[in-house]
Amino acid sequence: MKKLINRVEDVVKEELEGIVAAHSDLVRVHFAPNYVVRADAPVSGKTALVSGGGSGHEPMHGGFVGMGMLDAACPGEVFTSPTPDQILEATKAVSGGAGVLHIVKNYTGDILNFEMAADLAKADDIEVEAVVINDDVAVQDSLYTAGRRGVGTTVLAEKICGAAAEAHGSLKDVAELCRRVNANGRSMGMALTSCTVPAAGKPTFDLGEQEMEIGIGIHGEPGRERRALASADEVVEMLTRPIVEDLPFKRGDSVLAFVNSMGGTPLIELYIVYRALSRYLDGVGVKIGRKLIGPYITSLEMAGCSITLLRLDDEMTRLWDAPVNTPGLRWGV
Repeated sequence: MKKLINRVEDVVKEELEGIVAAHSDLVRVHFAPNYVVRADAPVSGKTALVSGGGSGHEPMHGGFVGMGMLDAACPGEVFTSPTPDQILEATKAVSGGAGVLHIVKNYTGDILNFEMAADLAKADDIEVEAVVINDDVAVQDSLYTAGRRGVGTTVLAEKICGAAAEAHGSLKDVAELCRRVNANGRSMGMALTSCTVPAAGKPTFDLGEQEMEIGIGIHGEPGRERRALASADEVVEMLTRPIVEDLPFKRGDSVLAFVNSMGGTPLIELYIVYRALSRYLDGVGVKIGRKLIGPYITSLEMAGCSITLLRLDDEMTRLWDAPVNTPGLRWGV
C-alpha cells in the first residue's frame, strides 16, 4: 500500500486538521466528536443543513460546508458511517432556531445513525427533518443498502437546497425541495480499478487488466456486471441509457449533467466522457442546461467515473446558479 499518510489510525483526524489549516476562513472543525461547521455557525433564523458519511469520498461532505451549501458535515472513519453523537453535536452547533435538515445518503448505517441523532435533537427542542437520497439506478439492493444507493445527486441536492436555505427558505420548503431534487436525479457509476482502504491495506476487490465493473458503488460495492474493457463512448452509453430510461427523461427536458471522477480518473478522461454524454443526450433530445465536471464524490483512488442527470426546473436552475463559497465548490462570490 502506497499512500501519503502517517499512521493509519490518524488519517481522518489529520485530514480534518489539514482542512481547518487551509480553510479557517470558511469552516471550523470540532474534534471528539469530529464534525465540520461553517465559520459563522450558527446562523440565526436560517434553516441549517447537515450531512455526512464515511470519509474517503472527498470533497463530499466536509468540502461542501460553507455559505450557500452545508452548515455542517459529519465525517465517519473511512467508508464508515458517522456516529449519532457526531451528528447530534453538529446539529446542535448549527441550529439557528429555524430547524435543521439532515441530507442522508441511502446507506443503512447512515440512516440508522441520523435517525437516532434526530430523535435526540428533537428531545432538545430542535426541529429536524430528514431526506434520504437514493438516486443510483445500477442496483436495487447492495452490501450497504436496502433499496437504491445515494450517490451523485447528493452533491446537487446540497448545493441547490443550500442556496434555498441561504435565502431563508423554511425547513418545510427546503426539505420539500430536497425531495424534489432526489426524485428528479438519477446516477450510475463504473470502475476501472479498485481502491485501497488504509485500514485494510489491500484493494477492496480485484479487477483484471482488461475488465471493468459497470454500476459500481462508491464503497466498492458490486455493480450490474463485470465485463471486458470498452471505449469511452461505449461506457457512456452503458451508463447513460439506464439513467435516461429510469426516470424517464424525455425529449425537451433540460438537465444538469454531472460527470464525476471516482478519484483516480483525470480531467482529460472526464472531458472525453462529457463529450460522449453531450452527444448521447443530443441524440435523444435532452438539453444540457448546466454541468459539473470533476472529482466531487470520490472513492479514494478508484479509477472510474459516474454520471448524474438532474431534470431541472426554473427554481432549481436559479438556486444552482446562486453564489456558493466552500472549500470544494465556489462561484459567484
